[in-house]
Amino acid sequence: MEITDLTPAERRVWRAFPLDEGVDFREGADDDPDHGGSWGPERTVRAEVLRALLLGGPTRDGEVAGLKLIGARITGELRLKYGVVEHAVRLRSCHFERTPQLYGARLRVLVLSDSTLPELTAGALHTEGVLRMNRCRTTGPVRLAGAQIGGGLFLDGARLGTPDTRCEQPLLQLNNAAIGADIRAEGLIAHGTIRLNEATVTGQVNLDGSELHVPGGTALHAENLSVGNDLHAMRLRACGRVNLSGARVPRHLSLAHARLSHPGGQALRASSCVIGELWLRGAAPIEGEVNLSRSQIDLLHIRPETWPDCVRIDGLTYRSLAPHLPAEQRLPLLEREKEGYLPASYEQLTTAYRAAGDEAAARTVQLAKLRRHRRTLPRYARAWGHLQDVTVGYGFRPLRAAGWLFALLLTGTLAFALHHPRPLKSGEAPDFNPVFYTLDLLLPIIGFGQEAAFAPHGWYQWLSYLLIVTGWILATTTAAGVSRSLSRQ
Repeated sequence: MEITDLTPAERRVWRAFPLDEGVDFREGADDDPDHGGSWGPERTVRAEVLRALLLGGPTRDGEVAGLKLIGARITGELRLKYGVVEHAVRLRSCHFERTPQLYGARLRVLVLSDSTLPELTAGALHTEGVLRMNRCRTTGPVRLAGAQIGGGLFLDGARLGTPDTRCEQPLLQLNNAAIGADIRAEGLIAHGTIRLNEATVTGQVNLDGSELHVPGGTALHAENLSVGNDLHAMRLRACGRVNLSGARVPRHLSLAHARLSHPGGQALRASSCVIGELWLRGAAPIEGEVNLSRSQIDLLHIRPETWPDCVRIDGLTYRSLAPHLPAEQRLPLLEREKEGYLPASYEQLTTAYRAAGDEAAARTVQLAKLRRHRRTLPRYARAWGHLQDVTVGYGFRPLRAAGWLFALLLTGTLAFALHHPRPLKSGEAPDFNPVFYTLDLLLPIIGFGQEAAFAPHGWYQWLSYLLIVTGWILATTTAAGVSRSLSRQ
């Protein structure tokens, strides 16, 4: 392109390029690129001029060339597909009339912050440094699938899509992308799906304060996402499913103070994940199902009221729970398992309480497990279970047996003290002692010589039979419960 073909605005850009000087067309700091379609020729630059500059523009010895344009209206299509650009590209607060075509391009740095674009096509893009799109606004998708970004990706305050238009494609496509530093998207607003499937992020992903709106669909699709350290999504507002299945987050996955809503579907799917710490501290009650099946989590920080009515936690393992709460507050969650009774879930909760040194809570969980299991048994087996529960709490409440024994001992002592049973051999029987006679009846192993020497009659005989039977039941259930408890230590 000859220099004589340029408009006055384009001439300014052409002359500034060899010196990496900025050209600012803004008439005021509050210029809104959304209204850039009405900007006149004095701030209009053709995309073909920018392409000519980037692929073969003038340079000066001893100077580093670069494109730095602010507040321009860019007409035509910026086509850099598979192009190699040796200069930094910074197009801030610009209004693009057509979608930039950057598929497969190789750039040093790309900055589109505060700009307005219909869409961005930049799949398989390579940048040596950062890609900045802070406060960028698009009505269509940002295609970065397979991109390799040497620095960070910045989308703070970006607005993707519009509330009244449902985009058929994901609005932000970062599947299979490789990010050399962080993804920062604080305050991002997207009216369509954010896709991070199979993406690799060396640093952290930050979605703090973001709003994702896909009612009835998937708001965040990040299957098999690999993060170097943290995934922050504090105060996230997600209307639609958050899918993190298979993700690897070695440190913190923070959904503190988040609001997740997908009624009738899975609001949070984080199955088969490996996570250091999962934080849902202060999060609103989740609307929709939560699926944490087969995930491995070191610390799970969530209050009972945050869980929804339906969960999937089959195979979930965790080392500790926070905050530390009584077992009675944690147990209702296990009743909400969609697959029904899962013994391993009770064992996992027991292990967590034992790791925290709360043996009483661990016993409470084990007792709840046996009661839940009892509901799955035939009627005759449930009757025996009820008996063990009432008498000794399946061995986890041994003081109940002592209470029953004391009550029966007191009953038998008073009854036989008022009416001594007759001796079997008059003149050979020892002195009658109602306490030890009752103990002889109750305890099937220990003998004090009283039971063999005296024989009650009438209803006292039936009382003795009752004491013998209840004594055997208490002894049997206590032995079974203690054996079960010891086998779990």
